[in-house]
Amino acid sequence: MQHWTGSVRLIDMRGDERIQGGMFSYVSLEQRVPADHPLRKVRKLTDTVLRSLSPELDALYADSGRPLIAPEYILRALLLQVFFSIRSERLLVEQIDYNLLFRWFVGLGMDDAVWNHAVFSKNRDRLLTSEVAQRFFAEVNRQAKQYMSDEHFTVDGTLVQAWASQKSFRSKDDSDDDDGANFHGQKRSNKTHASTTDPDARLYKKSYGKESKLSYLGHALVENRNGLIAAAMVTHADGYAERDAALLMLQKKQHGRARRITVGADKAYDAKDFVRTVRELNITPHITSNHRSRSSNLDRRTTRQPGYVISLSRRWLIEKGFGWLKQTGPLRQVKLRGLEKVDWLFVFSCAAHNLLRLPRLMAQPTPAGLWL
Repeated sequence: MQHWTGSVRLIDMRGDERIQGGMFSYVSLEQRVPADHPLRKVRKLTDTVLRSLSPELDALYADSGRPLIAPEYILRALLLQVFFSIRSERLLVEQIDYNLLFRWFVGLGMDDAVWNHAVFSKNRDRLLTSEVAQRFFAEVNRQAKQYMSDEHFTVDGTLVQAWASQKSFRSKDDSDDDDGANFHGQKRSNKTHASTTDPDARLYKKSYGKESKLSYLGHALVENRNGLIAAAMVTHADGYAERDAALLMLQKKQHGRARRITVGADKAYDAKDFVRTVRELNITPHITSNHRSRSSNLDRRTTRQPGYVISLSRRWLIEKGFGWLKQTGPLRQVKLRGLEKVDWLFVFSCAAHNLLRLPRLMAQPTPAGLWL
C-alpha cells in the first residue's frame, strides 16, 4: 500500500529506494570481507610467505630513484589473476579498483588509488626476470611440508600452448615467399623453421592423431599424499624433455638424502636410460610398463611389490593438478613469450595451486599411519 503526499511517496511494506548520495562509509574494508571467506586463510598464508621473501625482494630494487609498485602488491594481485581466471592485467587492475574483496586481498585501502595497467605490467616484468617464482614456490611448500609426502611422488609433463600463431612459424633461411597463412603441403620442422614472434616455442604434439602446435612443455613432480606440487619447471618441447626434466627434479629432490624414494610415471618414461639413471639416484621407478613392440624395462622385482600398484593408483593426482592449472589457471595458452617468462608463470601458478589447497588440508584431521 502506498500513499502520495505532494511529491513524497510513503511506503508501507515495500522497501524505500534511496539515492546513493553518501560520501563517507563507517564500515571498514576489513569488516566488508566475511570472517569465513576462503581467501582470509589464503591471505594469511601469503603474508607469511611474503615476509620470508622480503630480503630477496629488497635486492631487486635500487636504494634511490622513483618509487615503484611494492612487489607484495604485485604478487598478491597476480595470485588473484590465477584464482579467478582473469584473462588480462587490464581487467585485473579494473577489478581491483571497484572490487572490495580484491582491494582487501591486495592490501589497498578504500581510498587508495589503483595503478595504471601499463605501469602494473612494467613493474611485473621486473619480477618475471628474477628467481622470485621459485623462491615463492619453495616458501609455499615449506608452509605445506607437514601435508606432503617426502617418499612417494609422481612425475609427468603437459603441453603448454605458446602465444604465437602458426603464421609466425617461418623458414629460418627466409625461403618462404608468402605471408605464412597457407602452409598446407609444406614440410615444416623445428630444424628448418622457427617462430618470428616467440623463437623459444617449438612445433610439437604430445599424442598421435593430434595437430602440432607451437608449444612449451611444463613438468611437475607431485607428492602422492594430497597431490601438492613438489617441483615444477618448463622446457622446450621435444621428445626427450619430459624424461630429462624429470631426472633434474628428482636429482634435486633426492640431493643429500640417503633414504630411497619412489616415483610413478606413465609409459612414456619406460625407457632404459631413464630407469637406469633413476635407480642410480636411489629412487625406485614405479612406471607403467610399456609392452608395445618391445619388452618393458621393469621386471617382476619391481612390479610385484604392493607399493607399485599403490603408486600407479595415485597417478591421477598429477592430472588433477594439470587440469586446474589449465582450466582455472592461465596455462591452457600462455600470454607471455620466451622460455624464462613462461617458466616463471608456470612455477608461480603451481605455487598458487598449492596455496589455494592448503587451508582445506589444514582444516582436516591428519589420519594416523599414512603410508603415502
